[in-house]
Amino acid sequence: MRRSRGVAVAGLKQWSELTGAQRGLVVAGVVVDSVAKAAALRDLRRRPAGRVRGPKWLWATAIALTGSLGAVPLTYFLFGRRPA
Repeated sequence: MRRSRGVAVAGLKQWSELTGAQRGLVVAGVVVDSVAKAAALRDLRRRPAGRVRGPKWLWATAIALTGSLGAVPLTYFLFGRRPA
């Protein structure tokens, strides 16, 4: 178990301790999350408020601020938009 700033952290590794494949997975996850967030925010910005379930500001906040690996943008696309 590693100690980080006085707190025990189990199983966490430094970037330098990751293998090339592990680093690639981390980078791929960040890219997927970033693209999903950008697509959801772009759609939200262009969609009229009447075609969004809930307040647009709340969706934008949730999409932008959560580290979700695409879960919040996917939730927006599945449940946050009203059909035309």
